Amino acid sequence: MGQQDIGTKKVSVVVAVYYNEGSLPLLFGELLEVEEALRQKNLQLELIFVDDGSGDDSLEELLKIKQQRESTKVIKLTRNFGAVHASKTGLQFVTGDCYLILAADLQDPPELIPKMVDQWLDGAKYVICSRTDRDDPVTSKIFAYIFYKLVRLLVIRDYPAGGFDLALMDRAMLPYVQQGGKNINPSLFTYWLGYKPSILPYKRRQRIHLKSRWTFSKKLKLFLDSILGFSIVPIRMISLIGLLVSLVSLGYGLSVVIHAIIGRTDVPGFATLAGLISFLLGLAIVMLGVIGEYIWRIFDEMNKRPEAVIDRIY
Repeated sequence: MGQQDIGTKKVSVVVAVYYNEGSLPLLFGELLEVEEALRQKNLQLELIFVDDGSGDDSLEELLKIKQQRESTKVIKLTRNFGAVHASKTGLQFVTGDCYLILAADLQDPPELIPKMVDQWLDGAKYVICSRTDRDDPVTSKIFAYIFYKLVRLLVIRDYPAGGFDLALMDRAMLPYVQQGGKNINPSLFTYWLGYKPSILPYKRRQRIHLKSRWTFSKKLKLFLDSILGFSIVPIRMISLIGLLVSLVSLGYGLSVVIHAIIGRTDVPGFATLAGLISFLLGLAIVMLGVIGEYIWRIFDEMNKRPEAVIDRIY
C-alpha cells in the first residue's frame, strides 16, 4: 500500500486513563499536534479515552477535552478494572483502518505516531516501538530486565530485549486482540500472533506527573499472566523436577535396602529426616501453586464474567 493510495483513512488511538488528571492536558496538546501531522498525510485521527474508575478529576479533564474536540469518544467504566481490560473496552469503539493503545502518562511519546503511520502506509501491518533505554527507577529497570529475559527464555525467543508497549496495528489484527483471553499481556499477545513487526527504536520518557499506579503487585500479575498464559514450560519443569525427585528418592530407598541387607543399617538422624520432609513438602506446595495458577486461568476464562463494565459513553 503506497502513499499514493491513501485516500481518507483513519488512525484510532485508545487511551486508558487512571489517575492521570495532571498529564491529560499535555497529552491532548501533543495529540493535537499528531492530528495536524496526520491531516497533512490526508489521514483522520480518532481519539478514544477510557476512564478506568479514576478517583481524581481525570473524567472532568476528559470532558474538557471533548468540549474542545467534539468527535472525541469518552467511555467511563463503573470501577477500576485494570489497564488491560480498559484498553480492550476502548477497542470496541475503534472504527479506524489502523489503531494503537497509548499510555496516558506521556512516557511513550505521541510524536512517534506519525512515524509509525508512515511505516503502516508503506505496507507494514504491525509496527512496534522497541525501548532502547528507559528513565525509570533502578528497581523498575531490574524487574524489567529479569522479566524480558524470562519472556525470551520461556515464551518467545526473538521478543524485543527491552520490551515495548507502543504498537500500531492494522485493522486486520483487531478481531484477534478483541477476542484474546482475559489473563493476557497485550504486547506479548500481539507479537505472538506472528505478524512480522516493523521496529522503531526509542527511549522511554521519565514520568513527571504524579506517582505511577503501576505497582509491584500489578507488575507481578502481568509477569504471571505472561509466563503462565503463553508458555507450557513451567508445567513441564514441574514434571521434570517431579521425575528427578522420584529417581533420587528411589535411589535413596534402594541404598537403604542394600545397606540393611548387608547389615550396615545406621540409625537415621532426625535432622536428615526433617530436612527431607521439609524439602519434599515445600516442593509439592510450589508445584501445586503453579498448577493452581493454570487452573485459575481456565476458570476465569470459562466463567463468562465481563472484563469491564461501561457506566456511560460520552
